Amino acid sequence: MFVPCEGGGPELQGFTLLMPAVSVGNVGQLAIDLVISTLRMTKIGYFYTDCLVPMVGNNPYATSKENSVELSINAEVYSLPSKKLVVLQIRSPFIKNKYRPFCQALLSWVESSKCARVILLSSSHAYQRDDEQLLGTPLRYLLTPALEKAVEGRMQELKWKEMEKIAAYPGINDREKVLHIPGGGITKLLFTESCSKGIQMAVLLKFCSEGDNIPDAFALVNYLNEWLQLIKSKGSHSTDISPEQEIPDTSSQWKIPSSWRLLFGNGFTAAKAHSSAQSQQNEESIDRLEIGDFHIAVYGTHLLESFQYRERTPLARMFAM
Repeated sequence: MFVPCEGGGPELQGFTLLMPAVSVGNVGQLAIDLVISTLRMTKIGYFYTDCLVPMVGNNPYATSKENSVELSINAEVYSLPSKKLVVLQIRSPFIKNKYRPFCQALLSWVESSKCARVILLSSSHAYQRDDEQLLGTPLRYLLTPALEKAVEGRMQELKWKEMEKIAAYPGINDREKVLHIPGGGITKLLFTESCSKGIQMAVLLKFCSEGDNIPDAFALVNYLNEWLQLIKSKGSHSTDISPEQEIPDTSSQWKIPSSWRLLFGNGFTAAKAHSSAQSQQNEESIDRLEIGDFHIAVYGTHLLESFQYRERTPLARMFAM
């Protein structure tokens, strides 16, 4: 259920709803962060639901000390009327068995608010691609029948690749094809529900793996921008074209939100320096192992640190035998 920040609620008729799937690498959510931060979108409300894990935090798009203390929750809605764009950002995982109730509530809101179309940013496990999906770009799209007639020509102009269907029973019956999006979270369910309800929806996704998914987020948001033109690329020279994707690279123009500074935890602090000094005092009780070019220190069953150590101890020589 949509809850506006102020009474009366905004007019969203004819707007494009942009949202992420909570999928592998959180790529869609990171891409949405870049859109909200770069376009300086205004928060207009919340999507109240019991389908997401509750959470609260500071303003992820803080630009000053004053607005950094503003609170954010698990599902918030932002708007940019000049581009007829409304964005739903999801910041927490789904509760078990709550996919379908969430999809139903979301599509009900889309229909009641009369949004023109929905664009879902998602991702899928790279290691589960079939042979055909290994070829070319790792970016794919899907269109519901209601939207296909309107934008299929544009997709062909952009030379985008549609998400391939794979054999339902590989090696047994290769004729029967099904849509398979491993690691895609609610992507498949939301897409099939939109097809059955006649809702205009596009899914843009990237094959990726867990890890540092910031490059994947930039690739996905550039893919989106090639279609919607949310920001203009600085030029169309060959240096602006990614050889892998053959789309304009606007990565330098996206504004990284302040919350990304803590994406991989805090930096090296004085407290950590003090802790490191104390650990050196226990150096004699640490067994050091050298494994190839990687060096690890083990204290009991706990991995303490990663560092270089060239002298092999008797324990290390035992492992090398």
